[in-house]
Amino acid sequence: MISIRDARFSYGKHKVFDNVCLQLQQGRIYGLLGENGVGKSTLLKILSGLLKLQGGECSVGGEEPYSRTPAFLREIFYLPEDFVGENVEVGKYALQIGAFYPNFSPDRFSRILAEFGVDPKSRFPKLSHGQQKKAIIAVALSLGTKVLLMDEPSNGLDIPSKALLRRLIAENASDEQLIVISTHQVKDLENLIDPIIIMDRESVLMNASIAEITEKLSFSIEQQKDSGALYCQQDLRGYLTVKQNFTGEETPVDLEVLFNCALQNKALFKDMFNNNR
Repeated sequence: MISIRDARFSYGKHKVFDNVCLQLQQGRIYGLLGENGVGKSTLLKILSGLLKLQGGECSVGGEEPYSRTPAFLREIFYLPEDFVGENVEVGKYALQIGAFYPNFSPDRFSRILAEFGVDPKSRFPKLSHGQQKKAIIAVALSLGTKVLLMDEPSNGLDIPSKALLRRLIAENASDEQLIVISTHQVKDLENLIDPIIIMDRESVLMNASIAEITEKLSFSIEQQKDSGALYCQQDLRGYLTVKQNFTGEETPVDLEVLFNCALQNKALFKDMFNNNR
């Protein structure tokens, strides 16, 4: 569905990507993780056709994104991190946007908006930042595009709304859809995103499913620091520990700990996980 080969991109002299390769499949909700400034938003903009690669190739559903053909635009939606709505009623805005998308469902939009507790007759400037975010998320989930790109969708939402967001994404995703969610708040989207992509400066550290991660790594809480572990992080419960999985026993993945472990073991993670899958 999405293929990126030898991607290169820079902002002036600042290199963002250097020969990045990724293969993403439909029917998945990918979590795109990385420190601020590594190019998560840039990647989403390239996939949506808002930015053009300076080298390499990118294909989304067989289309070159930057060409932005009508057929391509009908099947992709990019939700930016910062959204400011026009001076229009939320419900009318959804109908205006939905007219360009053949699979848009007004009923689904109304249901999602009601669950978020946003009045469709409210105008965007009258809504808080969090309510505006909920409104555009309702639009995004109701369009039925084959590719949905969401940049930090949980930013600006309170804790109950973040839990609701996870449920609504899970309920409205389809097997024909590919969703990529960029986030630095990994706890907000735990138990939803799978596979996991971790980006580093100019490259990709890993692109792996939760099953592949649990096959190769084990996660535990230890009372003593293990000098032989890949990573240890102390909290009130003890030491959150990551080791290579030599026993074959599956353990729950802690995404925050996984992310920190990857940053401390970059070469190992690149070797351990197939970044192109």
